[in-house]
Amino acid sequence: MTSPPTPRGVRGLQRLPAWVLETGLALGGGVAWAFAFGRQGMLFMPWVALAPLLLLLGRHRPWLLGWLWGMATWCAAIPWITHVLRVYGELPWIVAVFCLLLLATYLALYPALFAGLGARLWRPVGARGGLVLPLVVLPALWVALEWLRTHLFSGFPWNLAGYAWVDVPGALPLSAWIGVYGVSYLVLFANTGVALAVDRRRWEPAMLGLLLPLVLLAAGSRWGEGPPTFTGSEPDPVRLLQPNIENQLRPEATTIEANTRKVLAMTEEACEPGALVVLPESSFWPHVFATDAPLRWNLRRIVERGGCTLLFNSIEPVVGASGAATGYHNSVYLLAAEGLQGRYDKRHLVPFGEYVPLSGVFAFLDTIARNAGAFVPGDEVRLLDWGKERLGVAICFEITFPFDVAELVRAGATVLVTVTNDAWYGDSWAPWQHLRAARFRAAESRRPLLRAAITGVTAMVTADGAVRGSVELYRVSVIRGRVSGRIDLSPASRWPWVTPLLCTVLALAGLAFAIIVRRR
Repeated sequence: MTSPPTPRGVRGLQRLPAWVLETGLALGGGVAWAFAFGRQGMLFMPWVALAPLLLLLGRHRPWLLGWLWGMATWCAAIPWITHVLRVYGELPWIVAVFCLLLLATYLALYPALFAGLGARLWRPVGARGGLVLPLVVLPALWVALEWLRTHLFSGFPWNLAGYAWVDVPGALPLSAWIGVYGVSYLVLFANTGVALAVDRRRWEPAMLGLLLPLVLLAAGSRWGEGPPTFTGSEPDPVRLLQPNIENQLRPEATTIEANTRKVLAMTEEACEPGALVVLPESSFWPHVFATDAPLRWNLRRIVERGGCTLLFNSIEPVVGASGAATGYHNSVYLLAAEGLQGRYDKRHLVPFGEYVPLSGVFAFLDTIARNAGAFVPGDEVRLLDWGKERLGVAICFEITFPFDVAELVRAGATVLVTVTNDAWYGDSWAPWQHLRAARFRAAESRRPLLRAAITGVTAMVTADGAVRGSVELYRVSVIRGRVSGRIDLSPASRWPWVTPLLCTVLALAGLAFAIIVRRR
């Protein structure tokens, strides 16, 4: 019996050099993974989108293929970097693209390292028919590298693998126990099972790779939220403002005053007795609350007449010994009829946005970030007291750092608040990627979260990470709702370091074992 002829298209692929197919798989797989962090969450694709990268671990020069995969992923996932640099940095488009490639080159080092080290787990044990080591240790290696990326060079915990499962039922409540790094482990576990099934031509890895996450997700859906302990019996009213004000490259006085009047009018309308009115970052830019008497008078008039409490953003001058300003804090103020209730200073600044790393060493960095402000980080955790609630504030980029938010909760925060200016990124995936991180912080902490964004996406997020009210991009609106804070502590807030530390230990032990096996 003769076998059927091979289709012409398949014969053509078979004649291609192996490196062409491997490069195509790396670049195509990287782009596919980037789409897991697009505008709309995907329910099924993140379960298999990492399989192409894992299949490349058994190929020649896996570290290079991993780097190509990372370049494709980051260039496709964060192209909005070029928009920021072209529009607000006033750089030529070719220079802006070069800067994106430079950032992607650095970020791609992590999947390159994953592939280079992971190949030791894939090949030696695979040749002996083993499945446990790659299935268990490869996800741990990925998490260890995500942990490193969170902290190295001030940290960039953007698009962690766990965020790809933001809409998978059970993932958010489960993060209260294992954190986003634990969810990242499960994402890699499922993808590794699929990749092993394809590579070994066996069904067992895929079954195990999918079954364990499904069981844990079901447990997260059932028990993940834990027994809540609320701060009071009655929720309090909150108002989240989205004024839809674009950033101005060359500000004009008339436009600035029109924007200020717009925000003040929205604030006055939203100000009701007992309500917390949350304004987004940069709402009153470039007015400085500490030195602008008319702004202070208007805000105090609003809270005295309306009986609300305002939470708003402004810069706070840092005064040196000479009495002159030596820099600025990016701050959030809490203002009530009784006066100023407190101020929080941003602790985790954005490199090249709020400060310029190594500006004194490399002069060209000043040119790239010539519109950046000279900001100084805050040096302590400060909660803002509003009635029976204690507000833990994260300004913009800070909400992406799991350890920073967990520190706020351990300090006593009962409600989380994040204010941001995502207008920098235009109509891109960035605001949605930013919102995913905020939803995970709420679920990890078991705290309701209030998110005010100047052009969107403004949202109320419940303690299980669900969005109960949101405003789309580029709309003027006010979200009206109620919030009840919580005082119970989730395992992810108490011990946020446990999961990544265990994964790091497991990865090192697995790599050591694989090296020993290979030498025998």
